[in-house]
Amino acid sequence: MTTICADQVAPRTQGWAAPVAMAATVFTVVTAELMPVGLLTPIGSALHVSEGTAGLTLTMTGVVSALAAPVLPLLLGKLDRRTVLVGLMALLGAAGLLAAVAPGFGVLAVARVLMGISLGGVWLLTVGLAPRIVPPHAVGPATSLIFSGIGIASVLGIPAGAYVGELIGWRWAFAAVGVLSGVLAVALAFLLPPLPAAKAVRLGDVLAVLKIKQVRVGLVLVALVVTGHFSAYTYVRPLLEKLAGISPTLIGSLLLAYGVAGVLGNFLTGSMRPARAMTFIAAGVAAASIVMPFLGTTLTGALILLLVWGLAYGGTSVSTQAWGHAAAPTAPEASSAVLVGVYNGSIALGAFTGGQVADHVGTTTVTWLPAILGTAALVVVLANRRQRG
Repeated sequence: MTTICADQVAPRTQGWAAPVAMAATVFTVVTAELMPVGLLTPIGSALHVSEGTAGLTLTMTGVVSALAAPVLPLLLGKLDRRTVLVGLMALLGAAGLLAAVAPGFGVLAVARVLMGISLGGVWLLTVGLAPRIVPPHAVGPATSLIFSGIGIASVLGIPAGAYVGELIGWRWAFAAVGVLSGVLAVALAFLLPPLPAAKAVRLGDVLAVLKIKQVRVGLVLVALVVTGHFSAYTYVRPLLEKLAGISPTLIGSLLLAYGVAGVLGNFLTGSMRPARAMTFIAAGVAAASIVMPFLGTTLTGALILLLVWGLAYGGTSVSTQAWGHAAAPTAPEASSAVLVGVYNGSIALGAFTGGQVADHVGTTTVTWLPAILGTAALVVVLANRRQRG
């Protein structure tokens, strides 16, 4: 998910090296953020914590990222944004390596907090970056290329982490993220042009968009859908292991299938009007979650439902951004700022809530959370469409 960048257009580079490097950066930060999803069971086992506690690693990163995105612009001042991006990726690299050698859960938590700072800052600077690094006629394709990193992370990054974790250990998955982040820090230093800051972000701009009803409706939808999704998706590995008896060696393949469906869902909902897209997303997430305890007890059933789930949820980022821009067309940066705060906060809340349910009620019951919250989101979007005629 993304947020504001209030800088003005700077000198552009020639060619596609810079957008490709930024796509790789987006891929890496998304993979780093969601890495615990495919590694929850071995992390909990190695560090002697419950699955719910291990899931807090995702909660921590989401909370810190949500707080870092709006705070960092106030701290960075006029510092060149290329320098900031390089520093943030170096920080992510150090955090990945720290996670790889963490002797206990406390050190892993510190690493995840550092990751959250890096992630919030990278998202902050990524939106609106394309016009600053490519000619005007290439802005659209460059933007699509940069944010393709989100889908590629779902298809390759998270399943790859699960495969690596199963083959040689979860620590090596975090180490790989650390090394890749360091390589990208060097690449960005050479491939990005200077990106001087032009002006500071004003708090009043963000507060003004909150007065717009459709922005508030969009925030409610984000909170319901994203919280519901991550309350179950964070624990998808132990869920599949316990509900369907799926072996750890197959988890990566199932996550790969989910990721492919998510990419297709991104393109599908991207062609829809925001209200129709959010209806599709809420209905799909709710439906897959409702039937998961009954039909997801076999490998085939679990695979089909993961495909439905991925297809539905895959377009959430692009659809919520489109909703925000449609609701506040004259203030796209401010609407993105509040959306990303709620989005990342909802990731944290979902992971935490799901962890509490998993620890106190049972991992196989976590799908009721997206079922309830997805249904609530569907009611909200349909009621809003009816009121608007």
